[in-house]
Amino acid sequence: MRGIKKQLVPVLLLLASAFGAKVTNAQSDRVEGFWFNDKKDAKIQIYKARDGKFYGKIVWLKEPLKDGRPKLDEKNPKANLKAQPLVELMILKGFTLDGDTYEDGTIYDPDNGKTYDCKMTFKGKNLAIRGFIGFSLFGRTTVWERAGS
Repeated sequence: MRGIKKQLVPVLLLLASAFGAKVTNAQSDRVEGFWFNDKKDAKIQIYKARDGKFYGKIVWLKEPLKDGRPKLDEKNPKANLKAQPLVELMILKGFTLDGDTYEDGTIYDPDNGKTYDCKMTFKGKNLAIRGFIGFSLFGRTTVWERAGS
């Protein structure tokens, strides 16, 4: 019986260290989670994908229906995408973390159907979303607030 215990100790230590590594890897980045847009009429879920980049999709709308049907991406310039619902629509794509800034991503504005270069930075507990064309000097910033799930 004693020999079995001695053999189990290294195995248990290995399992414990592997579990500890899994817990460490499972920790989310501070940008991950649910955010209200600046108008608080939409909730966006930001998550890290398998490619290591950050993405965000609309998961809730204050007014999800139009004429009794789910709101669609009517302003999309691509005709084949105009019929996709706004809920579950991917609006943030391809962000990478560089220091305190999430950059090299894009943001899609379903209100006008345009896609902009974008970067995200924390302002206290809020997230500053800056959409721009070409240079971030020429753009607009909105501030999103953390939302519950």
